[in-house]
Amino acid sequence: MGADRRVERQAALRRRLTELGLDALLIGHVPNIRYLSGFTGSSGMLLVNHARTVLLTDSRYATQAPGETQGAAEVQVESKNLWERVKRLVSGPVRVRCGFEQERITVRDAERMAGWDSGEPVPTTGLVEALREVKDDDEVAALHGAAELAHAALAEVLPSVRPGETERELAARLEGALRRRGSEWHPFPTIVASGPRSALPHARAGDRAIRSGDLLLLDFGAQLSGYCADLTRTVVVGRADERQREVYAVVAEAQRMARDGIRPGMAGREADALARTVIAERGFGEAFGHSLGHGLGLEVHETPRLATTVEDPLPAGCVVTIEPGIYLEGWGGVRLEDDVQVLPEGARCLTDGKTELLELR
Repeated sequence: MGADRRVERQAALRRRLTELGLDALLIGHVPNIRYLSGFTGSSGMLLVNHARTVLLTDSRYATQAPGETQGAAEVQVESKNLWERVKRLVSGPVRVRCGFEQERITVRDAERMAGWDSGEPVPTTGLVEALREVKDDDEVAALHGAAELAHAALAEVLPSVRPGETERELAARLEGALRRRGSEWHPFPTIVASGPRSALPHARAGDRAIRSGDLLLLDFGAQLSGYCADLTRTVVVGRADERQREVYAVVAEAQRMARDGIRPGMAGREADALARTVIAERGFGEAFGHSLGHGLGLEVHETPRLATTVEDPLPAGCVVTIEPGIYLEGWGGVRLEDDVQVLPEGARCLTDGKTELLELR
């Protein structure tokens, strides 16, 4: 990514600062720093004011930071105390109203800001995250590439699934396939849940041995150029019974309705209702407890959200997951998840969007 796109992002942020009457914004959330500057290190702070963008980091990144920012930020390496350097940057003859990311700050950091001489700390919420909601072409390409990695890894491991293998062993094979295909990391702990454990929406892969006749739920991710794919598929080990086919069909229909109906400008609760209504009408409303989906990008969970309580409209160009599910305690669960870009002409599926029930025989 060239420095010009990062400069455009910084200009958009500065316009927002002007609207809020802020002189600067101090950013500590690593994905936000990467979005604005290109820096991928684990330690640093970014100060954006109306005249300059300064990246503060430590000596571990003295070579890396200039190479990654490519002029999109002025790099300052501080070997002793980053907060003292920030204090000097916001100090001056006039009072500086400096926003900070209130969700990311610690009590100790708040105490440090309270000691600023002429800087006035002002809490802010989601200023950079709001910019990140709409993805540009480079971001969409990275998300699509990550999804293709995820599908390729799944296609490798599924044909070899056999009864007797534990969930954790299968998760390890899946994660290895992801890494071999170029995934930079696993955006979240891989979920492999079999049989009755598939009724746990966020089950961790455990020691349970997979059995013939099990529902097998796999929820995993891939990462490419920092951007995350999030994919869930539910299959049956062996031949599916009538109940498994019934529940799976309801979830697949609900997901198709949401993918076909989602549009920019729709409130998050309206998008959620596209799938939730189908599941409720089939008598499984109480078995779908989580939200329909979430934003996807440099983080695997980011805004916007598709949930019953969300009134915020979906912006054109955002990328979200669509992942309805039905979970029946003691029996099992089914979830199908795809990643889509929300466009005026309809959802563009970045994953393969296949909803047919797969039986592993």
